[in-house]
Amino acid sequence: MVEGRPSTSVVWKWLADVPDPEIPAISLLDLGVIRDIQWRADTLEVTVTPTYSGCPATSLINFQIEAALSARGIQKLTLKRQIAPPWTTDWMSDAGCKKLEAYGIAPPRSTGSPKQCPRCKSNSLEEISEFGSTPCKAQWRCKDCLEPFDYFKCI
Repeated sequence: MVEGRPSTSVVWKWLADVPDPEIPAISLLDLGVIRDIQWRADTLEVTVTPTYSGCPATSLINFQIEAALSARGIQKLTLKRQIAPPWTTDWMSDAGCKKLEAYGIAPPRSTGSPKQCPRCKSNSLEEISEFGSTPCKAQWRCKDCLEPFDYFKCI
């Protein structure tokens, strides 16, 4: 650590507390959109990859990063947008997937469909709509408890 500035490992810990604006049960780190943190001279550079190029939450995500770091005393900050390689659900943390399920959203699976109802754990499911509350989610229903739920699509 250079005198007067936090190490990047400390900054990673700070950003672990910044919630995703669309799914506040998971952090931006859980989501996997923060790709890198580096000091470039006296400026902190945070590399962010949006979940997709047209994601409406991108501006809010950047604002939340800036606000969280400014509150911790970071005065010089650059947010670097990185679109290649594109974000993938493989970048989501295991902890994030567990948090999604606890929140009532089925986590992504490579099969393209949820494994079980996040509420009652039944695997008797049906797709209601290819699109849910956001473009990255689909709407499903449990045939046992009859509750609808979002499924985070595998991208």
